[in-house]
Amino acid sequence: MSHFAPFLLAGKSAFVAGGTSGINLAIAEAYVKAGARVAVLSRKQEKVDVAVAHLARFGTASGYAADVREYAAVEAALKAFHAVAGPIDIVVSGAAGNFVAPATGISSNGFRTVLEIDLLGTFHVLRASFDLLRKPGASLISVSAPQSTAVSFGQSHVSAAKAGIDMLTRCLAVEWGAEGVRVNAIVPGPIEDTEGMARLAPTPAVRRAFERTVPLGRFGTKQDVANLALFMASGAAQYMTGTVTYCDGGQVLTMGGAMSPAAMQQLLTQGD
Repeated sequence: MSHFAPFLLAGKSAFVAGGTSGINLAIAEAYVKAGARVAVLSRKQEKVDVAVAHLARFGTASGYAADVREYAAVEAALKAFHAVAGPIDIVVSGAAGNFVAPATGISSNGFRTVLEIDLLGTFHVLRASFDLLRKPGASLISVSAPQSTAVSFGQSHVSAAKAGIDMLTRCLAVEWGAEGVRVNAIVPGPIEDTEGMARLAPTPAVRRAFERTVPLGRFGTKQDVANLALFMASGAAQYMTGTVTYCDGGQVLTMGGAMSPAAMQQLLTQGD
């Protein structure tokens, strides 16, 4: 349960790209519970419908189907939301793609797909929102990942995309600060019950290895990340921009070295 007071975002509007599942859905739920009018965006209409039905239990919610790789489709969804909600106060760009493979096992198309969903998709969402934002006062949030700074075997494509997101966040914070638009990024660490961790920690042995790298000794929850996103979107963070903030139990502090292919293979093949 969020520790933030209800109605912290009363009267505000929030658009969450990728907001139909996982961490992004938790963020959308935190926003609607805090009083915001929330719209979610995802590629599949059926996922949008399910998420909107869930969010509508707590407040006002709507949704749009669009692929973040297609700028015109993203722009149309944002304009549709703006038409009913007015100037947009909060935008979260969280759509992402990932798979585990060494660079020699990634095709050009596979590498490009992750870059387009993660990095290009983030640019599309943030750029398409700019003319529709409340200025001053809007808060934009990118969802990055530890791979942006920590080398991990089998993640060259994701690392390149997420590093780009971190720098894009900083660049837009500088360029749009004069308009009163804040731009920040969240870097979730290992989070329970997410597709990303299901891919990166597919066995109990790998999970235990991940847990040993977290100073707080546990995986985080989706609510942990949602609470940070709620703070970043609120007036309590009004002097905060250009930050790339970790929500990872301190894991980034222990990730000074890359896991070797041999070590990763050993973990993947260990039994329970």
